[in-house]
Amino acid sequence: MQGKVAIVTGGGGGIGAGIVRRLGAAGVKVVATGRSEARLAALAAEVANGFALSTIAADITAGDAPRAIVDHALAAFGRLDIVVNNAGSFNFGPVDQTSDEMLDEVLAISLRAPFRLCREALAHLGEGASILFIGSTWGLYGTAGGGAYSAVKAGLIGLMQTLAAEYGRRDIRANYIAPTVVRTEMTDAFWDLDFFRRSNHELTPLAGECTIEDVANMAAFLASDAARFVTGQTVAVDGGISGTRYVDPAALAAQRA
Repeated sequence: MQGKVAIVTGGGGGIGAGIVRRLGAAGVKVVATGRSEARLAALAAEVANGFALSTIAADITAGDAPRAIVDHALAAFGRLDIVVNNAGSFNFGPVDQTSDEMLDEVLAISLRAPFRLCREALAHLGEGASILFIGSTWGLYGTAGGGAYSAVKAGLIGLMQTLAAEYGRRDIRANYIAPTVVRTEMTDAFWDLDFFRRSNHELTPLAGECTIEDVANMAAFLASDAARFVTGQTVAVDGGISGTRYVDPAALAAQRA
């Protein structure tokens, strides 16, 4: 991937910053975008002289954001090869408790914004280009309380498959990564709560936890020429939770109170 250029949305922290670091380590020139100038500046300082990184602070939902981000990449590095749609809203809840404001926020950040960024980028993507969506296992199966969050994650799969079908003959690939829960600032507050561990870790066949690096490694693979014949796919990075009916033996043996 030496010399290729990538845009990573939500690149200031968490999974997005992990993907920025991993792509940069593979020789990719990266444009990281996010809302927080401070976070982007901190990331730039961290990787200074490590690889070519340019940042642009932007509200991905703004009307002029897609063009501004793409124009920034072209001005900084002269081309565009990889688009990683990572930015998203973690606002979820039961359907009957989802207000219009909540629904509009999740749709705007997690579905409308990626659609618009892809639309803007397509004119500049050439042979061997890769479009990635960082989704969730909640887009693969029904989850109580998923609400708008689950709906948009499933919607991104439809967008990804459409892009794969429509632009494959231009040698542009599109794929969707579905991580299980990953410990970031968004999940840290309830990571160790019993209900969270029961509904996630105790249903996962592989021991341990999914990490930012696990997701970033998959993104780097799918963006690379090593995955040149992989498109239209949803790849779960989830320790087996979405493909099995596993329950931890200790949970199976537990006595009901």
